[in-house]
Amino acid sequence: MKRTMMMLLLTLLSMGVYAQHDHDNMAGHGEEMQMSPKFKDKDLGAAYEHYLLVKDALVASNDAKAAKHSMKLEKTLAKVENAETARKEASQMAGATSLEDQRDNFNALSDAMLKLVKNGKLAKGEIYLEYCPMANSNKGGYWLSNEKAIKNPYMGQKMLKCGSVKETIN
Repeated sequence: MKRTMMMLLLTLLSMGVYAQHDHDNMAGHGEEMQMSPKFKDKDLGAAYEHYLLVKDALVASNDAKAAKHSMKLEKTLAKVENAETARKEASQMAGATSLEDQRDNFNALSDAMLKLVKNGKLAKGEIYLEYCPMANSNKGGYWLSNEKAIKNPYMGQKMLKCGSVKETIN
């Protein structure tokens, strides 16, 4: 009888151990998935993706990556209709010699990209226009994002979450 009870106990314990499984790979279940917006104009979509890489480089305070992605953005914008202003701003950002200069130029680039995005007709998805009142020496600054979560390209890690969503473009 002792042997039967011991076997039953071991069986139950082993079932409990095997019933546990890893939940780490289930990240995102139950959360709203962020979808990259799709544009009717594929060249504009490619330019927007490069813009996001510039923004992300500024969030990370990586001036080398910001310059590299600004150059790629400038080349991509050459294929986009009515993108002369945005292309000029991307060129100025690529040539900026400091992170501060890049962040100053990013405001004008974001304004130009906003006009292109609004005229570019999204096929699906949403883009968020975000704003930080403290950017540009408290004059404020806008940027575009695929996420509602604020990641401030003007302040970097100093004030990463400073800002708010001002408009949803769809």
